[in-house]
Amino acid sequence: VFSTDRIIAMSFPSSGKQSFYRNPIEEVARFLDTKHAGHYKVYNLCSEKGYDPKYFHYRVERIFIDDHNVPALQDMLKFTASVREWMSQDKKNIIAIHCKGGKGR
Repeated sequence: VFSTDRIIAMSFPSSGKQSFYRNPIEEVARFLDTKHAGHYKVYNLCSEKGYDPKYFHYRVERIFIDDHNVPALQDMLKFTASVREWMSQDKKNIIAIHCKGGKGR
């Protein structure tokens, strides 16, 4: 996990067997709800995997970027505009960004 005051980069919030070696989705949700209740948005940069956004109160945005690939410019512009808008709404707002392993995309 990489973190600044307002940005958290992490590995995929997983369930089932993958939660043994990746972030268990329930624990990620508990952490965000405890530390940043009502002030977080999750960005899933994984093209190959998704999950039920209910865990994060439907504050999830998905940007489809293939593993080991450069994102399309229009996707990056959409992403940065969304982040800018979310962060400007409240100084307490944070973002949690993830791909599969937490470092590639």
